[in-house]
Amino acid sequence: GIHEFTAMGLLDKRMIDYYDSSVQKKIPKQKWMEKRLEKEYWEKGTQSRQSKQQWFKVNIDILINRMRQTSNDTHVLQWMHGCVAKEDDNGNIQFVRGMDRYNYDGDDFLAFDDEHQVWVATAESAFPTKRKWDDVTALKDYTKGYLEKECMEWMRTFLKYSTEQEQVLSTASILVKFESFKKSNMVLTCFATGFLPKDISMEIKRDLEGKSRVLSADDGLMSSGVRPNDDDTFQRRDHVEILKSDPASYSCRVVHKATNMDVEQAWGKKKAFD
Repeated sequence: GIHEFTAMGLLDKRMIDYYDSSVQKKIPKQKWMEKRLEKEYWEKGTQSRQSKQQWFKVNIDILINRMRQTSNDTHVLQWMHGCVAKEDDNGNIQFVRGMDRYNYDGDDFLAFDDEHQVWVATAESAFPTKRKWDDVTALKDYTKGYLEKECMEWMRTFLKYSTEQEQVLSTASILVKFESFKKSNMVLTCFATGFLPKDISMEIKRDLEGKSRVLSADDGLMSSGVRPNDDDTFQRRDHVEILKSDPASYSCRVVHKATNMDVEQAWGKKKAFD
């Protein structure tokens, strides 16, 4: 169901922590978060989220009254803040821009202009808040400092932890096999699992008399696409149905650039006719 208050932390679109008004506790959503961050981090995070929950409750009531709405209807106040960075040629993570913006009932409401240190109202009802917050220098200084410094420090820390975990987990297993379910046909399956991050290339190739080509959907190739495993790694399975009498040889190639893996395995003809 819908909670009165929900908050989550994201790193490159992946949820890393979570809190809602029912759980009343900030919890890790990645194993490396649970493993690398001390108990004190989660206790302080819980206190911060509980405080923010009360702040939202007070301020959504202010907006409902300001807009002469009724509290019997459902209204949604959203806040997103964080930082965007890029990696330079030396592998260092550099700040690009900060984000601190509010939406109300699905519409843009108020946003912080990090470069000019002013609040930008995108709705008429946001102007009273803009004028009030623009006069609070300490709030603007804190917001700018958080986006450009503290947020970046956390990003570098979390990227380090997640990368270390990926290096431990991402030893992919590759399996190629035949499955015979008809007298005249068989299915070639190429299966990769245990890789991280999720970007991977998989090809099934047909080779006959020295001429090789990669199979596609036109050849009946089917793919599961990349799917998650229970341990935060990923898997992918491609397969194609061929005639048992096909004289060509087939191979499966899997490329996972993040871990410098480039593996090609062939299906043995003897196994095909056993």
